[in-house]
Amino acid sequence: MENAVKFESFSFGKRVKSMLKVDFRRMFRSRLFYILAATALLIPIVMTVMLTMMDGKETVNQQTGEVTVMEGPESVWESIGTLPTDSAGDTAGGADNSAEGGMAAMGAGMDVMAMCNINMMFMLVCVFVCLFISDDFRAGYAKNLFTVRADKTDYVISKTLAGFTAGAVMLIAYFVGAMLGGAFTGLSFALPVGLNAGNFLMCMLAKIFLMPVFVSIFTLISVAAKKTAWLSICGSLGGGMLLFMMVGMITPLSSTLMNVVLCLAGGALFAFGLGALSRLILNKTSLV
Repeated sequence: MENAVKFESFSFGKRVKSMLKVDFRRMFRSRLFYILAATALLIPIVMTVMLTMMDGKETVNQQTGEVTVMEGPESVWESIGTLPTDSAGDTAGGADNSAEGGMAAMGAGMDVMAMCNINMMFMLVCVFVCLFISDDFRAGYAKNLFTVRADKTDYVISKTLAGFTAGAVMLIAYFVGAMLGGAFTGLSFALPVGLNAGNFLMCMLAKIFLMPVFVSIFTLISVAAKKTAWLSICGSLGGGMLLFMMVGMITPLSSTLMNVVLCLAGGALFAFGLGALSRLILNKTSLV
C-alpha cells in the first residue's frame, strides 16, 4: 500500500496557470510581439513629425479656388485624444480669418489626429491575437492540447489574458512614442484648460481596461476561423470597427474614475460573455 500510485488532480486554477505560463512564454519569445510593440512606439513619432512638417501647407481646390491651410498639431496630447473645444479652438482655423476657412482647416488637419491617435492600438492588437491563435491550429498544437484537455475554458481565458497584456503594452508604447514625438518636434506639453494629470491617468487606465472588449471579439472570431489567419484578421477588423468609433467617447481625455469603472465592468462582461461563446464554438466545431 505504501507504493500505491497517486494521481494528482489538476484544478481549474492550476490548468489556467499552466496555460498562462505557456502562452506568456510564447508571447515574450515571439518576434511578432516585439515587432508590433515597436510599431506602436514608432507610429506616433512618425505621424507627429510628418504632420508638423506639413503645418502651414496650402492646398487649392481647383473647382472653387478655395485655399485650405493644413494645420499640424500644437499639443502633444492630441496624439492621445481630441482636446476639449475651448482648448483646441485656436488650432482649428488660425490660418484663415473666415469661418469657412477655419472649418476647412479643421477638416484637413485636426480630423487626422482625431482618427489616427492612440485608439488605433485597439485595431493593431487584432493582428497579434489572430496570428497568435491561428498558429496554434496551423501547427497542430491546439489539436494535441484539446486531446489531453477536454475543457476549452482555460484555453480561451489564457488567450484573452495574453491578448489583453499585449494590448496594454501597445497602448503604453504608443503613449511613450507620443511623448517622444512631441519632444522631437517641440510641441507643447502644457495641460489643456480644465484638465489635469489625473484625467490623463484615468484616460489611459480606461483605455487599458477597455482592451478586453476588443480582445474578446478578436478571440471569438479567431477560434471560429482557426488556422485561416487572413479570414480571422479581416473578420476581427470588421467586428472591431463596430465599436471603434465609441472608444473616444468612452475614454476621453477628461476621463474620471467613473470612466475607468465602466470600462472595467464592460471589459469583464465582454470577456465572460464572448469567452463562453468562444468555448462553445471550440466544443461544437472541428479542431482542424
